[in-house]
Amino acid sequence: MPVRDDLPSAVTTALADYRTITSLPVQWGDMDAFGHVNNVVYIRWFESARIDLLASWPSDVTMDGKGIGPILASIKCDYKQQLHFPDTVHIGSKAGSMGRSSVVIEHMVFSEQQRKIAATGTSVMVVFDYAANRPVRIPADLRQQMAGNSG
Repeated sequence: MPVRDDLPSAVTTALADYRTITSLPVQWGDMDAFGHVNNVVYIRWFESARIDLLASWPSDVTMDGKGIGPILASIKCDYKQQLHFPDTVHIGSKAGSMGRSSVVIEHMVFSEQQRKIAATGTSVMVVFDYAANRPVRIPADLRQQMAGNSG
């Protein structure tokens, strides 16, 4: 994966071990009554980051809703810092441990304004045959790419 040259050096340093970096602005509407970004927003950020990560690996596992595609089995987020508008977050994502049909996607949320990690989390993605309505083995080509994480 080519290194993005449009990111501040603090971002590329903090997220150097991640395959993809998804950059998103914090929106005014992301904040809740407590004046910080609501916990649900991080889950949506993880979703966008998972899609970017999957798109970085060419394979037959696609988001087109037909045949074989990803399905979310589990998600977890550990909040480290409160986030506020205005800010830009950069979400690093990479493949972690793999099972027969599942892979743990590791996420790290970096706050550009605070110049530190704001959250970490994991998403468990299962390769799913939507026609048969069941999990299937991760295709060999995708497994190899995820195991390499960089290319």
